Amino acid sequence: MVLTGPVLIVSPHAMDEVLGCGGSMAILADSGTTVTTLVLFGDGKGADAARRDACCASSKVLGTDVPSFAELPENAGDTVPLGDVIGIVEKAIREASAATVLVCHGGNLNIDHQVAFRATMTAVRPVPGAKVRTFLTYEIPSATDWTTPGHGPPFRPNFFGDIELGLERKLAALSQPGADCRPWPHARSIEAVRNLALARGASVGLGAAEAFSLERCVSDISEPSTTL
Repeated sequence: MVLTGPVLIVSPHAMDEVLGCGGSMAILADSGTTVTTLVLFGDGKGADAARRDACCASSKVLGTDVPSFAELPENAGDTVPLGDVIGIVEKAIREASAATVLVCHGGNLNIDHQVAFRATMTAVRPVPGAKVRTFLTYEIPSATDWTTPGHGPPFRPNFFGDIELGLERKLAALSQPGADCRPWPHARSIEAVRNLALARGASVGLGAAEAFSLERCVSDISEPSTTL
């Protein structure tokens, strides 16, 4: 996968971004690409406070910028005006000068995930002069894989990032206190995340991979790029 930086990761909740693309984040950061995370939902209290702490700690493990938090009400994405969420994402894109944007896939069980996708899809609309060249969606274990067609289209990956060199850092990031991982055989367990990376890799002849759906790419073959 060829990505143009800087990169903005839009995450519904703290640590969703690591579950979905933590290995890719680490490899991009190692290449010198600026990787910024925007977390949309969560009030910073209780379990979300612990996830935020883990999210900030994981950014150090992965080598990415410190995440920002929009503090929208959790599990209530359908109560927030969509235009407000779009504005938050648009502002993050401008501040990051993002050329590549990633968000969770829209066919998702969780309402906050669905709203995150809809808002980001609108924020990256290809108007004349738009700076975002590449728009990808990632899967989130225990959300994307648990959905049914009634919650949106199934996730059908068509791009794969080689994360063999970043998998252990992804798992280390997910092992931070408060990261909300679950014991095996939960889909959000460390073992399941590792197995998913191995399976995604094996499906395309790699040792480990993260899967994405490429929603849009505008490319100039002469411009510098970062290979994921």
